[in-house]
Amino acid sequence: MANYYYGTGRRKTSVARVYLKEGNGKVIVNDKEYEDLNGYLNNSVWTLHAMEPLKVVGLEGKFDMVIRVSGGGKSGQSGAIRLGIARALLQYDAELKVKLKEKGLLTRDPRMVERKKYGLRKARRAPQFSKR
Repeated sequence: MANYYYGTGRRKTSVARVYLKEGNGKVIVNDKEYEDLNGYLNNSVWTLHAMEPLKVVGLEGKFDMVIRVSGGGKSGQSGAIRLGIARALLQYDAELKVKLKEKGLLTRDPRMVERKKYGLRKARRAPQFSKR
C-alpha cells in the first residue's frame, strides 16, 4: 500500500488496523465500502467518538480510510478505531502529537472485562443465598 499512514488501535477485546491515505473521506471497513463510518457502526455517538482525532486536528474528510477491525462489540471497535486513527495521524505529521495528547487520544484504555470465577455467576456475583 503506497503512501498510507498506519495505526493500530485496541480497546476491550477489539483490534483495529487503520490505514489513512490522502483523499476525500471514503471509508472502507472490513473490505466493504461505506459512505461514512456511521454506515458501519450504526450509532452516531460511537461514530463521533471514533472520528474525534480527525476533528481535533481539523482534517475531517481529508483522508480515505481503510479499516480492518475484529473482536468485541461495536462500542469497543469504535474505541479501537479512534486510537488507530490517532496513531496513523502521528505517522502523517508528528507535530500533531501535542494536540492529540492533550485531548487524551493517544492513551490506550487498559480496562478489560474481569474473568468469571468458578462457583460464581459472573466475575463477582455470587449465587443467591437461601437460609432454608
